[in-house]
Amino acid sequence: MPALACVDAAATPPPGYAFARHPSSLLAPEAFSGGAPPAANAASPIFDSVSCRWSTELSAELYKIDGWGTPYFSINASGNISVRPHGSETLPHQEIDLMKVVKKASGGKSAGGLGLQLPLIVRFPEVLRNRLHSLQAAFDSAIKSYGYDSHYQGVYPVKCNQDRFLVEDIVEFGSPFSFGLEAGSKPELLLAMNSLTKGSPEALLICNGYKDEEYVSLALTARRLDLKTVIVLEQEEELDTVVEVSRALGIRPVIGLRAKLRTKHSGHFGSTSGEKGKFGLNTMQILSVARKLEKMDMLDCLQLLHFHIGSQIPSTALLADGVGEAAQIYCELSRLGANMQVIDVGGGLGIDYDGSRSGGSDMSVGYSLDEYAAAVVRSIMKACDRKYVRHPVICSESGRALVSHHSILVFEAVSSAPSDYAPHNLELAHLMEELGDECRTHYRNLMAAAVHGDWDTFSASADKLKRQCIEMFKDGSLNLEHLAAVDGVCELVAKSMGVSDPVRTYHINLSVFKSVPDFWAIGQLFPVLPIHHLDRRPAVNGVLSDLTCDSDGKMDTFIGGKSSLPLHEIGGGGGYYLGMFLGGAYQEALGGLHNLFGGPSVVRVSQIDGPHSFAVTRAVPGPSCADVLRAMQHEPELMFEALKRRAEDCAAAGGDALACGLARAFHSMPYLVCAGGEAHVDVADCVLVANSDDDDSAPSRYGSTDGLSSMLSSACSDEEWDLFTA
Repeated sequence: MPALACVDAAATPPPGYAFARHPSSLLAPEAFSGGAPPAANAASPIFDSVSCRWSTELSAELYKIDGWGTPYFSINASGNISVRPHGSETLPHQEIDLMKVVKKASGGKSAGGLGLQLPLIVRFPEVLRNRLHSLQAAFDSAIKSYGYDSHYQGVYPVKCNQDRFLVEDIVEFGSPFSFGLEAGSKPELLLAMNSLTKGSPEALLICNGYKDEEYVSLALTARRLDLKTVIVLEQEEELDTVVEVSRALGIRPVIGLRAKLRTKHSGHFGSTSGEKGKFGLNTMQILSVARKLEKMDMLDCLQLLHFHIGSQIPSTALLADGVGEAAQIYCELSRLGANMQVIDVGGGLGIDYDGSRSGGSDMSVGYSLDEYAAAVVRSIMKACDRKYVRHPVICSESGRALVSHHSILVFEAVSSAPSDYAPHNLELAHLMEELGDECRTHYRNLMAAAVHGDWDTFSASADKLKRQCIEMFKDGSLNLEHLAAVDGVCELVAKSMGVSDPVRTYHINLSVFKSVPDFWAIGQLFPVLPIHHLDRRPAVNGVLSDLTCDSDGKMDTFIGGKSSLPLHEIGGGGGYYLGMFLGGAYQEALGGLHNLFGGPSVVRVSQIDGPHSFAVTRAVPGPSCADVLRAMQHEPELMFEALKRRAEDCAAAGGDALACGLARAFHSMPYLVCAGGEAHVDVADCVLVANSDDDDSAPSRYGSTDGLSSMLSSACSDEEWDLFTA
């Protein structure tokens, strides 16, 4: 029986394919020399427009840089991401080429680089300064515009990113505005106390979080050190602890209350607001605290009202509603005799992750800094004027908005896997002939549907063919070549019909769990894109798969709701670098050690007037294998000694070389050494101290390496290492 007897004689083969005619075999698709037509489901109209010449402007539109990146990020004439450290006030010669920073950080020392291994966090302190000044300017402008009779005095919640140098920068940059800090735990309180000793004496130290006697004692000690400390009650019972400890120490406290508002927004970040929120006191508890303080002749200690609607407040309408409710509570506390001075509107000032400026999702907000500040000032002023209450100092805890833009996570794509399988057409006919009768029937139906362009019938027949073949494979009646031939035929025909999935998997030298934990945990999206080649047309759509042995270790959803990311082909030497932007808040603190992948290397880059417009003022290598092992209670020095003895016993002639390799493995970062990277790490170079005015004696922010340095130097010489690697 002819193989395609069921097909209309006038039918034509799918575009790009012909059918091999052989009297005794099933038909196999044979590709024309021109190849298959382009897939029909490319990422976007820009990506599809092959007729136009590509430009950096098209890349900016494709990746929405002008939406989420303004005014700090753009694309320069070389097709690289350009950082504008002073925002809209950045002059052309002050722009920093991100690719040049990466080459400086990761380049070999013999070529003038720092020899750091990727992944890499690049911090821009001038961006941080600009964010802080912009926030202050927005409130100053609103206060002046409305005739508000007080001032704005913000604090940075250190939980967003506790990095020492970032916190110190904020204290320094905010000192002219008496900008303070907020802490939510004892270690955060300690670092805040230490940092504020170098800041403005008027800066506030807000103490949030659950409290025990030790926490309260530490907060009161801060008051003894002349820091303007406010202990915010999260629970009613904390009042008893504050009163008891303050009497024992002889230090009169300044107390704040966190109000549990009725106002609530519906997004993920609104779960900490509303009547069922995790934190705060309801109206009955607020009245109870005020009456207790009055009975103890301590009502004058109550000076601050704090509330938090939730992070990423989507609109100024919701913001004004919540601030208005809180301002009424503030006025009522003032009426009851409390010495109210400050209203702390908490966090919630959002950023535009996807560039849409929309209030309809957690990925964007529908307002600017100026509009946010105006809504806050207007709502407080309206409530206070109605009740004839003096305008309070306005405080906010706008951590996300302050620090998200200042750092960029840079990582490398090390390889890509094509999505389609290309079988050898000459073998297909023979392999398909050996299938059973039922499978051949499904195959004929599949091919007939392809000829007629009937995708639904094709899909159903392909599914039946694959299911039948896998059952035969499980029974042992089909071998691997047959199974691969069936998959290959289905893929080839689907591709010829223009419905094949063109998405490739790009393998990235990164741990999503460590560096982008919010993507995995709550589905938070961040702008991700290549940091170079942006003057070239992207060639493929891709998803990103990390190094961890976990199926969740991937990025397959991107801003704009896209399920793939336009990418360039990997090749041509020099590596392919991607950047994740707007991740300066929370990601470093929340990241875990899945598969014992530690944090990235870090560089601090300042803008200078010079030929390259930047200087690396601090460089810290990422934690080594020894560091992450130590974090899990292992003892790398003892581990090395045990392995060294085993090497000596197992390879008497080459034991020293093996020990040398082991020692260097302990010193290396857990991530891959990619093309163009340093082949190994010199122990003497493991610590980079770039700040000449820093008096730190610690060799590394991740722990001492003295023991490992000595074990490496005793294990092998450079000549032995060269022999070992050869």
